[in-house]
Amino acid sequence: MVTNDLKKGNYVKLRNGWRARIWDNKKGNIRMAEVFGIYTEIGSVYAHDIVSTTDADGNTVLIEHTPQQIKLRQTVGQVFGD
Repeated sequence: MVTNDLKKGNYVKLRNGWRARIWDNKKGNIRMAEVFGIYTEIGSVYAHDIVSTTDADGNTVLIEHTPQQIKLRQTVGQVFGD
């Protein structure tokens, strides 16, 4: 599954291990999500930080990233030392 297929209400796992719920139906490199981390907050997350979701049967589905998302992850990694 690609990040553009994620819809509002889908629960996802982020690269850092936190969970989130998608809050928009947009497509692209940035998605709005409610993140369940140290605190629960709503904000923007990079699509390349979304690693998996669950389907209707409760199975884990890995997220495939576009070449543009992979390039952005590399750029962000260089800036922030990731």
